[in-house]
Amino acid sequence: MAHTAGLSPVQVPAERILAVDLLGVALVLEEFDRVMAPGGSGVVISSMAGHRVPPLPEGEASALATAPAEDLLSLPLVVGRAATDPGAAYSVAKRANHLWVQAASTVWGERGARVDNISPGVVSTSMGRGELDSEHGASMRAVVGASNAGRLGTPTDIAVAAEYLLGSASSFVSGTDLLVDGV
Repeated sequence: MAHTAGLSPVQVPAERILAVDLLGVALVLEEFDRVMAPGGSGVVISSMAGHRVPPLPEGEASALATAPAEDLLSLPLVVGRAATDPGAAYSVAKRANHLWVQAASTVWGERGARVDNISPGVVSTSMGRGELDSEHGASMRAVVGASNAGRLGTPTDIAVAAEYLLGSASSFVSGTDLLVDGV
């Protein structure tokens, strides 16, 4: 299972980001939790933005990780600033993805399956280029310029990471978040 759906802060308002990037991921993980067979694997494509959220109080992190999908959009962290600020919604949703994958990996592991997360940096896709052309473009170009790679990521960079995490070579990896950000 590979979950790749996502919206960026320059594409849509916070409400849509939370519906797709937060609730959508949780719903997919809940459904695949019911059917993932032994030996199966999954990967969620998230974002390095999930690492930019200030440390969450334990109660908020736990709620994001364990709340049923149907309750996520009513959590205080989500109802607050994330409900109106697309950038905050995106970062909170991506941090929640990391937490959901970590929690799901335990349940999946009980049946011999694995699930992991990939957090791409700035990738040369239509979404990434839209971000670079936005009001946040200068700060994003600075992140790329300061990275060890010194370039935008490519869709192939992310696909190779997904191939690894979904394949047998990573059979001892589960619940991890793999940063693929050029740093």
